[in-house]
Amino acid sequence: MAHPKRRQSSTRRDKRRTHYKIEAPQIAIDKTSGEAHLYHRAHWADGKLYYKGKVVLEKVQEVTE
Repeated sequence: MAHPKRRQSSTRRDKRRTHYKIEAPQIAIDKTSGEAHLYHRAHWADGKLYYKGKVVLEKVQEVTE
């Protein structure tokens, strides 16, 4: 049975054990606004903040005199 001559570092061991890969984020299309956005995230469209197809917040225009 093979024996390593030197002890392997924890960093090197952890690099070998990683199995995660870079993946593209899941993108959803909002039914109300038609905008593409990340799942479970609020997004701005036409000056309104949408979450789950509902308007959560509207952008307030400041009046300068």
